[in-house]
Amino acid sequence: MKLRRLLKWTTKIFAGIFVALLIAGFIGYWGSTNECDQNTTAPANPMRAVRFCEYGVVTIADVEKPAPKDNQVLIKVRTASLNFIDVSLIQGPWIGRLFFGLRKPRDPQVGRDIAGEVEAVGKDVTQFKPGDKVFGLARGSLAGYACASERALVILPANVTFEQAASIPLAGLTALQGLRKGNIQSGQKVLINGATGGVGTFAVQIAKSFGADVTAVCSTRNVELVRSIGADRVIDYTKEDFTRGEQRYDMIFDNVCNHSVAERRHVLNPKGTCVLVGLGGIGLSSSQAVWRIARNLTASAFSSFGDQKFVNYITTVNRDDLALLGDLIGSGKVTPVIERTCKFDDTPETLRILNQGHARGKTVVTIE
Repeated sequence: MKLRRLLKWTTKIFAGIFVALLIAGFIGYWGSTNECDQNTTAPANPMRAVRFCEYGVVTIADVEKPAPKDNQVLIKVRTASLNFIDVSLIQGPWIGRLFFGLRKPRDPQVGRDIAGEVEAVGKDVTQFKPGDKVFGLARGSLAGYACASERALVILPANVTFEQAASIPLAGLTALQGLRKGNIQSGQKVLINGATGGVGTFAVQIAKSFGADVTAVCSTRNVELVRSIGADRVIDYTKEDFTRGEQRYDMIFDNVCNHSVAERRHVLNPKGTCVLVGLGGIGLSSSQAVWRIARNLTASAFSSFGDQKFVNYITTVNRDDLALLGDLIGSGKVTPVIERTCKFDDTPETLRILNQGHARGKTVVTIE
C-alpha cells in the first residue's frame, strides 16, 4: 500500500514538473522578441547595420546610431570580421536558442570583431580620445558605428592595417589563451587539429612564436597554406589519421574534437595536455554538438585523476592579450590569413557562403 502511494505521488510530481516545463517553454517561445519588433519609427540618427531579426534571415537595415555609455567608446567602424559564432547564432540551432531566444534572437546585432576610429568617448573613459585608431571587440560591429567597452579595445599598431586588425580579436584571443591554457613551452611538440580556420591559422603561428615544434592537421587543399604559415609538419586528414601515428605530442590543440578520448590519449605524451577548443565548426548538428560537449566535459573531469590532462576554457576579453597579438602582427611573427574581403552590402551573401564551411582563415568586411 505504501509503495503504491509512493508511486502515485511520484507520478504526480513528475507530471507536474513536465506541465510546468511545457508552460514555461510555451511562454518563453512566444515571449521571445527583440528590438526589431519595437522599433517601428524611422531613426532620428540613422546608420546602416547588419541584423537578423529572425533566425536564418540576414538583412541590412537603417537603425539608430548608438551613443556611448560612461565607460564606452563610440567607434566609426572601418572593418569587421566574421566568425563561426556569428553564423551559428544566425542559423539558430535548438541548443543555441535555449540561451539566445527560443522563437527569435533576443539580440539581432551581428559581429564582434572591430577596427576603426574613435568618434566619441564616455565620461569615465581615460585610455582613448576621438581620432584614435583602435581594434578589439564590440557587440554589433557589422554596422556604421558601434559602442565598445574601454577594456575591450587597444590602440592599432602603426604598421597593422584595419583589415588585419579586424581579423584578430576573437580568433586570436581564442588561439592565444588556449595555447596558454595548455602551458605551451619552447621546444614542445604541439599538434593543431583544425589548422586552417580563423582560430587554427592563428594557433599555428602563435605556437611557432613560442618556439614550439608544430604539426598541423588539415585537408588536402590546405596543405600548402599551412606550410606557408610555419607548420613544421602537415598531416592531411583525408589520407592519414593522426591518432594512429607513432608520433607523441606534448599538447594537442583540438579545434575539432572529432576523435575519442582514448584515441587522443594514445598520441599524448604521458604528461601531455589536450586543449579542448572547438566542436568541429560550421555544419555540426545540435545533437552532435551536445554529444561532443558532454564527451569533452567528461574527459576534462576524469583527467584530473591522471597525468594526461583534457582542459576546457572560455575565451575572455583581455587588453594585454589584444595588445600582444597586435605586437606579434606588427613585428611580422604572425600574419593574419584573410581568405576574402567583402563590401558591407555583400555581408548577407558572404555569411551564406561562410555557412557552407571549410573556411581558410578569416573573412573581413569593409565598411564605408
